[in-house]
Amino acid sequence: MRRAFRVVAFALALGGCAVPSWMPVIGKPKGPPPPAPVAGKPLSPDMPMPGDVRVRPPEHEEGVSDRVVAVVNNDAITLSELQESIVAYRAENRQGRGAGLSDDELAKQFLPKLINNRLQLQEADREKITVEDQEVSEELLERIKIYNTKTLEEFEKLVREQGITMESIKKRVREGLRVQKVVRRKVALRVSVTDTEIVQYVEENRQKLETGLSYHARHILVVPDGDNDAAWEGARIKADMLREQILAGGDFVAVAQQNSKDASAKDGGDLGTLKRGELAQDIETEILRLEPGQISRPYRSSLGYHVFRLESKDSLEGDGLVRVKQQIREILFRQKYEARLEAWLKEIKQRAIIEVRM
Repeated sequence: MRRAFRVVAFALALGGCAVPSWMPVIGKPKGPPPPAPVAGKPLSPDMPMPGDVRVRPPEHEEGVSDRVVAVVNNDAITLSELQESIVAYRAENRQGRGAGLSDDELAKQFLPKLINNRLQLQEADREKITVEDQEVSEELLERIKIYNTKTLEEFEKLVREQGITMESIKKRVREGLRVQKVVRRKVALRVSVTDTEIVQYVEENRQKLETGLSYHARHILVVPDGDNDAAWEGARIKADMLREQILAGGDFVAVAQQNSKDASAKDGGDLGTLKRGELAQDIETEILRLEPGQISRPYRSSLGYHVFRLESKDSLEGDGLVRVKQQIREILFRQKYEARLEAWLKEIKQRAIIEVRM
C-alpha cells in the first residue's frame, strides 16, 4: 500500500531581521505590536480538519502514468487501484447489474466504496487485526468457483487476461478478510436481539405475519348439470355423498381423480402450497377454518360445490411460531446491524481527513 504523506509548512514573513526577544529595542516602535495568535484556530483556511471531505481538481503531471485520486488520513488511493476495482467488478458481473455502465460512471460509484474500505482497513490496523495465509488460500478457492474455473492455474490465467496480477488479487482478498473481521468486532458482536423484542414484534405485526403464512389443501369440484335449482341441488347431494364416502375411509386422492371436474383432478385435487391471499377470500376462509386432515362440508361457489381437505397450514403457534420467531430474529438483527454499521462508518469518517481529487 502506497502512502502519500502531506507536509504542511507555515512561513512567517517578517519585515526585517529576526531579533531575539531578550535583546532591548532602541527607540520607539514604528507601529502597534502584532496581535497575539488565537489558540485553537488553524493558521491557514486550507488546513484540513477531522471530518472534512475536501474536493480538489485532479493533478496531471507529464510522464506520470498513475496518480492519486483520494487521500484518506494521509493514505493514498491511486487511479490504478480504482481502475483495478472496476476491472474486477466487470469480470465478476459480466451479465449483472452495472454491466452497461461506463468506466466513469462506475468510478463515481466505486471511489466512495474504496474510501470506506480504506477507513475500515485503518481501523483494522488500530485493532491489530491480521489474516493468515491459509485464510487467504481458502477464500481464493471460493473466488475460483465464482469465475467458473477448475484450477488455480486457470484462474491465474483468466485474471491476467483482465490485466490483474495474482499478487493484487491476494492483496484484495486479504484486505477483504481484514475488513470482515474488524466489522465483526466493531459491529456484529455489539448487536443483539432479545426475546422481548421478538414477542413485541410478533404482537405488533401479527396480521401482516399471518398473511405471509402458507397452507396446503386439496379439493373436489362437483359442477351442476344446468343452471337451475334442481341442477344445483343435485350437485350438492353428489358432493355430500363423496364427502361421506371419504369420511367412511375412502381415499380423497382417488375420489378426486374419479369425480372432480377441476383441472387439479389428475393430481388428486391438489391445490399445492398457497400463500394467504392467493385464492378467493371466501374459499380461503372456508379452507383455513379447517384443522389439518379435516374435510369440509360441501361449499358452493360460482363454479359448483367444493369439498376441501386441509393438508397442513402454518400458524403463529407451536412449530410455526418457532420458525417465525427465528425469521424475526434475523430481520431485527439485520436492521440493528445495518444501523450500527452506518453509525460506525459515520463515526470513523468524522475522525478522518479525506481529500478527493477527481
